[in-house]
This record gives sequence, C-alpha cells and structure tokens, in this order.
Amino acid sequence: MLVALIAHDKPGALPIRQENRPAHVEYLKSSTAVQQAGPLLDDAGEMCGSLIILDVADMDEAKAWAQGDPYGAAGLFASVDLIPWNRVIG
Repeated sequence: MLVALIAHDKPGALPIRQENRPAHVEYLKSSTAVQQAGPLLDDAGEMCGSLIILDVADMDEAKAWAQGDPYGAAGLFASVDLIPWNRVIG
C-alpha cells in the first residue's frame, strides 16, 4: 500500500533539520519503502517539513518506518501524519 507521510517541523527547528539532514538522507536512500521524498517549503523557500511517499505492507510498517527516521528521533517534527494514498498519475 502507498502511504503519504506529511510532517511539519516545530517552529524555529531549521537548525535541527540541517544538523540531522545527512543521517535522514542516508535513511531515505537505504530504504526500499521510499518511492518519493522531499522537503516542504515555506513562503521564503526554507525547509519546514517533509513529504514522503512510502510503499509498505500496512500502516504498522509505515509507523515503524517513521519512528526510525533520524528527523523524528531528533525531535524535529511538531506533527507527523500517515495517510493512505492512491497514485493516479506518475
């Protein structure tokens, strides 16, 4: 199943994001579940969250993937939503 992970950073957390970005990117690259990934941007073009499309067996696997993300372990996110997603185009 496809799951959209939509996470919003805590206010003022850009330094946490930048410090943990190398570990996060390595986590993305090493995962077979990640279909697409990239940062959400604010009006100034600064990173303020994440959008990741996961291909997983079930929601438990999506939750486990999210819990293993270095950004989550660093306390970057104010919220993380895991939403079943249906690919229509692309």
